[in-house]
Amino acid sequence: MFMRSCEYKKEAMQINSLKLEVTQLQANMCSAFTDPTRILIIYVLHEKPCNVTELANLIGIPQPTASRHLKVLRDHGLVQTSRNGATITYSLVDDRLIQSLEILRTVLHDTITSKANLMIENS
Repeated sequence: MFMRSCEYKKEAMQINSLKLEVTQLQANMCSAFTDPTRILIIYVLHEKPCNVTELANLIGIPQPTASRHLKVLRDHGLVQTSRNGATITYSLVDDRLIQSLEILRTVLHDTITSKANLMIENS
């Protein structure tokens, strides 16, 4: 009985730890990915560090919009800055962000393909 109680407490602690991690993940990363423009910015910065003007031109958005999205990404700890005179250059903090996005894109692609195949089979 004591052993079972200890196992239950251990599982409860693991679940609480997981809940905390998931909450932090959502707060620190997932909310940064809610806008497709920010995801595009991450992909561009994976290719090369850019200043806000370069980034805005590459993506085709106004410079103030790029600045606003970069601030969100910086506040979430996903991009970092370096200064060279008056120019601020943005880069990714961790290239594994691209791996995460690629996994999500693959899952989305597979889900869409699966649903399309089901529709074809059922027609």
